[in-house]
Amino acid sequence: MSGRVMIVDDDASMGDVLAERLQTRGYQARAFTRAEEALQALGEEPADVVVTDLNMPGISGIEFCRRIVDHRPNMPVVVITAFGSLETAVAAIRAGAYDFLTKPLDIEALTIAVDRAIERRKLREEVKRLRKEVQAHRESPVEMIGESPVMRELFQMIDRVASTPSSVFITGESGTGKELVARALHRRSKRSEEPFVAINCAALPDSLLESELFGHVQGAFTDARRDKDGLFVQADGGTLLLDEVGDLPKALQPKLLRVLEERKIRPVGGDQLIDVDVRIIAATHRDLEEQVQAGEFREDLYFRLNVIELSLPPLRERGNDILRLAQHFVDHFAERSDRGVEGLSAEAGRALMEYEWPGNVRELRNYIERAVVLALHEQITPEDLPPKVRGAAQRDSRQGIDVEMMSWTARLGAEGMPSMEGLEARYIAFVLEQTEGNKSKAAKILGFDRTTLYRKIDRYEIALEEISAAKEIQ
Repeated sequence: MSGRVMIVDDDASMGDVLAERLQTRGYQARAFTRAEEALQALGEEPADVVVTDLNMPGISGIEFCRRIVDHRPNMPVVVITAFGSLETAVAAIRAGAYDFLTKPLDIEALTIAVDRAIERRKLREEVKRLRKEVQAHRESPVEMIGESPVMRELFQMIDRVASTPSSVFITGESGTGKELVARALHRRSKRSEEPFVAINCAALPDSLLESELFGHVQGAFTDARRDKDGLFVQADGGTLLLDEVGDLPKALQPKLLRVLEERKIRPVGGDQLIDVDVRIIAATHRDLEEQVQAGEFREDLYFRLNVIELSLPPLRERGNDILRLAQHFVDHFAERSDRGVEGLSAEAGRALMEYEWPGNVRELRNYIERAVVLALHEQITPEDLPPKVRGAAQRDSRQGIDVEMMSWTARLGAEGMPSMEGLEARYIAFVLEQTEGNKSKAAKILGFDRTTLYRKIDRYEIALEEISAAKEIQ
């Protein structure tokens, strides 16, 4: 890691030695002998981290640290001293120091402390930037949050298809925000002034779903005491979202197909056809192509629904959008519950970025609501997050990898073990073989987006017809 380091030590030779050694490790380092000079230089020459001696004439290291924290709260300070004790360590930390090291100073320990301090500064600046970005977003008419390439591509697609009358098919894992996309399409369409109606096809029993969609007439069944308009009639002129359409009963599928083709509905128990003008948006977390092949979903209905497909990426593939969404939820729940929570600590942000988010945005929202309620400080810390988000799952995964590595060492010996790149190349080939060359499925298993997978395939020159070597790791 590189960065700009300011060193302050009244021992000029010590300061020069530290600066020289840090420079050999890729840092831009400059040494000062007096805190007053360093403070003046900070106004002219920005730095990423300050390393200061504790016992100096004039302004002491503790006072120097305090002044930096007061005027530059994002500037991490590493304090070093030859008089290490619990009391001086506590005093330095209370003054705002990021870390505390004692002489004789180990250059490797200093390098690690500087690396961590720079990383912490960058994370804090990123969280601060994202907080401003989310605030700007809250004041804009945009419905969804995201700056990652996959989300930008999705937003462009939404803008391109929103004004068309074509049916849209939204796919993605549970919790990725499929209904938000449907609402965004409706708001940007020519039907925006008309109703938006949504129904979860998996939430109602088969016997009620038909009546809910198409309505019924009085006496159609035991509890039908009066006529009732279905959702198609309620959404007339607007948009109807058929959420989890993959759970639509087989008996109802041909009736829905007829409505889509004829634009007419027949209420349950009725004999009159009713004209409806509705734009259909369907959404599902299921693989409908597989359901079609298995005979569980009508192929003609699938093609009728899937005129334009929008695919939502899982949260784990959205990079810093995780932090953007987290800050948005912090602001929302802090305001709703009247809590003085303003954001995320750098450590909490790191934990959120490391977690896999199987429940996607819905899971993130729930955990941030929990954290806002439990937070004891202005910032959410890792302790406010569930244990599995704090890293338990990652530790378990690493332990499993350690066991596997030990097994490989015993089986192959150090000389026979592949390089990391060789291992990755062979495993990618193995997954491609298991998925019969289906790159979308392979990317999902590997945790890559498709662009990354294509890039790695090109890099390693993996040919689908020459992947038998992957069997070596079975």
